[in-house]
Amino acid sequence: MDGFGSITWWGFSPALDLCQQHLPTNKNADVSVSLQDLQVEENPGSGDLNILLIGAGDLRHVLKTIAHSYRRPKQKINFYIIEQSLELYARQLLFLMIVLEPQDRMGLQEKTELFMELYGNTLVRQQSCEYIEKMAGELIKMVTDFDYLEKMLPIVDMSSLKFKERDFLEGIFKFWRNPDVQIYDAAKCWELRLRQHLGVRYDSRKGVFDWDYNMKLAERGAKVINKHEYSNWRDSGIAFEPREATYNTPNKTMASGRLLTNREGDKVPRRGYWGDIVVGPFLAHGIEAEDESLFKKQNGVYTKMATDITQYNILSMIHEIATKTKYVSPDTQSEVKQEKLTEITEEDEEQNVQLEDTLPVDKPLSRKYVPLRIEDVRIHFLPLNSAADLVKKSKFKELFNVVFFANSMVHHLTSDISSVFANKATVILETVKFMVDLQADKLKEFVDKITDMAKGAGCEVLDPCDPQSDAVAKFSFTR
Repeated sequence: MDGFGSITWWGFSPALDLCQQHLPTNKNADVSVSLQDLQVEENPGSGDLNILLIGAGDLRHVLKTIAHSYRRPKQKINFYIIEQSLELYARQLLFLMIVLEPQDRMGLQEKTELFMELYGNTLVRQQSCEYIEKMAGELIKMVTDFDYLEKMLPIVDMSSLKFKERDFLEGIFKFWRNPDVQIYDAAKCWELRLRQHLGVRYDSRKGVFDWDYNMKLAERGAKVINKHEYSNWRDSGIAFEPREATYNTPNKTMASGRLLTNREGDKVPRRGYWGDIVVGPFLAHGIEAEDESLFKKQNGVYTKMATDITQYNILSMIHEIATKTKYVSPDTQSEVKQEKLTEITEEDEEQNVQLEDTLPVDKPLSRKYVPLRIEDVRIHFLPLNSAADLVKKSKFKELFNVVFFANSMVHHLTSDISSVFANKATVILETVKFMVDLQADKLKEFVDKITDMAKGAGCEVLDPCDPQSDAVAKFSFTR
C-alpha cells in the first residue's frame, strides 16, 4: 500500500462552492468558478441544480456550497454522492449531524473544534469519543428506520443504498458505539503504517517529513501549512489541536476494514488505519479563505497556520449554514462598526468556550438532538462504486449540471457517463498537484491524461490547467 492509503478520509483539493455566482477577487479565496462560467443551466421544468460528486471523500464541497447558498437566488440543490467505502458515508453522516447541532446542545466554537478533531486526528479528546458513541445510537436508528431518518435528517436520502450496505453501515455505527477503546489502537496502527511505508528510512523520518514539506507541499503552493504542524501530523496522526487538551483517545471513525494476505496466502480481514499518511487533512479547508488577513506575513513567514485557516473556514461554514449571514471573525471586530457586531450571534459564547468548560460535558448533550433545518437541499447517498451504473437508469439521464471527480476516480470519466450530464454542464476533475509521492513530471502527465479523457467524453477545456498550480481542471460539456 502506498502512502495515500486505500480509503480517502479527506480530499486532496480545497473546498469549492459549486454554485458560486461571482468570480473570486482574491487568489486565496476560492478556485471555483461562477455559474455563468460553469455553463450550468436549470433542469427543464424543475429548476433544481443537480450535482454529482464521485469519490470526494468528504463533504467539503457540499458544506461550502450549502453555506454560501443564501448569497444566491433561491434554488433547490440536489447532491448525489458516490464513494468507494461505507465508512466514508458513515463519517459524512456524522459530520452533518455535528454541523446541524442545535444551539442549546453545542455552541459554534465547540462544534468547530469537534469537527476538526474528528476530521483530521487519529487521536481525539475523551469527550469527543463520548460524542461519537452517543450519536452512533442515533445513526443506527436512522439507517434502520427511514421514517426516523426523514424526521431527524430530512436533508438526507439513503433510499438508493442496497440492504447489505445499510446493514454494513449499522455495523460501523455499532463499532463506534462500543465504549471499549482497546478494540482499535489508533496509535499502533499509525506507527505500523509509517514503518511499512518508510522502511529503512523510519529512524530518519523527520528528515523525510522535512523533504516532503519543503520540496513538494510548499513548492506546490501550500506554504501556509506550517512545517511543524505537518511534521507533527506525519509522526503522530494528530493534525489539529484547536485547544490545550489531551488528545489520547482513538478516533474510531477513522478505522476501516481491509483484506490482507497472510503467510498461508489466505485473505483475512483486518481493521486498522488505511488512509493517507503523507499529504494530510490540511488541504480541504486550510490553504484558502475569504479573509485575506489570514495570509499576512511577517519577515517572510505566514503569521497563521493551516490549523487557524481550517478553524476559520469550518466555523464560517457552520455559522453561515445556521444564520444565513456572513461570519466576521473576532480578529476583525476592531475594523467593523460597533452596530454590526450584532451580526455575530455567538461571539460572546466563542470567547467563553476558549476556557475549559466548567459544566459537565454531558449536560447539554443529554438534551434531545433536534437538528437545524436546511431548506432546498437534498443529499442522496448512492450505492458504492455505482458511477458506471448511472447510465443504466433513466432517472439520471441528462440530469447533472455539475460533476466532480476525485483524482482516484477519474477513470470513470468515459463517453458513456456523459449521458448523465445535463445539456450544459461542467465537469471538475481533481488533479494530483498535492500528491507528494508523485514527481513533478507525473503532475503534467496526469493533467494531459485527464484532458484527453474529458475530450473523449465530449467535454471542452473551460480554463487551461497548470499542473503545478491548479488543484482542479475544469471542463464544459454541451450537448
